[in-house]
Amino acid sequence: MKRWVLAAALLGAPAAAQTDPQRLSDDVKTLASDAFEGRAPGTAGETRTVDWLVARFKALGLQPGGRNGSWTQGVPLVRTRLGAGSITAGVPLVQGRDIYLSTVRPVDRATIANAPMVFVGYGVAAPERGWDDFKGVDLKGKVAVFLVNDPDFGAAPGEDAAGTFGDRRMTYYGRWTFKFEEAARRGAIAALIVHDTPGAGYGWSTVTAPQGENYDIVRRPGDTRVLLQGWLEGGAAARLFAASGHDLAALRTAARRRGFRPIALKQTFSADLAVEHARAESRNVLAKLSGGRHPDEVVMFGAHWDAYGKGAPDGQGRTIRTGANDDALGTAGVLDLARQFARGPRPDRTLVFALWTGEERGLLGSETYAVDPVYPAAKTVANLTLDILQTAGPARDVLLVGNGQNTLEDDLAAAARAQGRTVTPEALPERGLFYRADHFSLARRGVPTLLLMAISGAPDLVAGGRSAGQAWLDGYMRCYHQTCDAWDQGWDLRGAAQDVDLFHAIGARLATTRAWPRWRDGSEFKAVRAETEGERR
Repeated sequence: MKRWVLAAALLGAPAAAQTDPQRLSDDVKTLASDAFEGRAPGTAGETRTVDWLVARFKALGLQPGGRNGSWTQGVPLVRTRLGAGSITAGVPLVQGRDIYLSTVRPVDRATIANAPMVFVGYGVAAPERGWDDFKGVDLKGKVAVFLVNDPDFGAAPGEDAAGTFGDRRMTYYGRWTFKFEEAARRGAIAALIVHDTPGAGYGWSTVTAPQGENYDIVRRPGDTRVLLQGWLEGGAAARLFAASGHDLAALRTAARRRGFRPIALKQTFSADLAVEHARAESRNVLAKLSGGRHPDEVVMFGAHWDAYGKGAPDGQGRTIRTGANDDALGTAGVLDLARQFARGPRPDRTLVFALWTGEERGLLGSETYAVDPVYPAAKTVANLTLDILQTAGPARDVLLVGNGQNTLEDDLAAAARAQGRTVTPEALPERGLFYRADHFSLARRGVPTLLLMAISGAPDLVAGGRSAGQAWLDGYMRCYHQTCDAWDQGWDLRGAAQDVDLFHAIGARLATTRAWPRWRDGSEFKAVRAETEGERR
């Protein structure tokens, strides 16, 4: 009964606190300092960040986790920023106010002249659900206009879409990334999504936070993206549709019917915008503790080190978006897990500690890894991801993102019970948080995953209950992706430390047993995992 006391008797014994809140705070204070310049990929801030992270892993006694004894994995990126120019769709549209555009194409100018605009409803083609919004309409050279989220978001009982896409729980069809990809697959020259805060899960200020900047992985020839992609502000979209003789509210209802057909708008879309573009070489940071008995089997812990870098001054003149909680705090949690496991007995399985780049630009670092994994997905036991932890003190519960996906949820419940806590499913499944963090890149390849993300609901705080938790959540969301997501000496990180301890308990069990977590029936990732079942016997 040594090996981490067999993971506290397989998660059944009362859990002792392992993570020091002050150590978390100290690491965040460093990572979120101005010296790191907001940790944007491909900048001097990245160099300082990666060097500091590698030094920390070395000091903890870990081994390089990349190929050929490297601490990093290269992530070639294209970085773009839209400059000055014009945007019209019957009437002028002001970038940042009426519309938000970016590009991932490395071109000198993004020019579209009088392209037809086609409203495609939610833009879903899902034969397994008997749903097709496109009805064979040709989108080549056109601008596709989408609604955000799924067809059953907001659907009333009896409507065709009701329950077809999991009710209010967003599926991957509802994500903006899917819609942009689908537009490109169908030959559209641009893709616009009508923004509304409930459907998107965040306000307009979050949409515009990148300030025209975008990143993408370096694509293979033929793997193209639309020339321009972005969002129409809700009020501006309503005016644009009205000018074309349509009521946007009525079209939302119409788009929830199976018989919906795309609608050609009267306006054409034109844009002529300067584009700055450059290649950037970013890096994932990878460290490991090699397993003794089954070194080819991997338990992975992850967080993203990147934030949004420098931007326009806020009301107080601050320009650096330090990403203190998102996700310097998650990064600090992974570092502390590495510290704890390095001080314990050698694990049976290899433990990998992955700190990703490019999450804020579309999960680019984890996606690069998933396309070219250092450790095969078939032998990766699980990925446990920390991305935004609450800073308001101990909680009676832990929030679960993606309820019903896989059996790691059972491990989470057992670990929480050992802390005297319960598990609360995410309160806002319509935000699609399960598809918005780095674990998703691994999940798409069949790896069972577990995500802790505090913005999935209001925590039940020991001091003040769920109402106090809601007050914390509301306050944090005002700073989400903004300059005010900054380190604060007034943070109470005892709750964040609780959550890191949960992953320590779950990871210890996976590292010292022969358990292979499984996707549940109904998960879209079960079939992918099943393809490699023979490699785990």
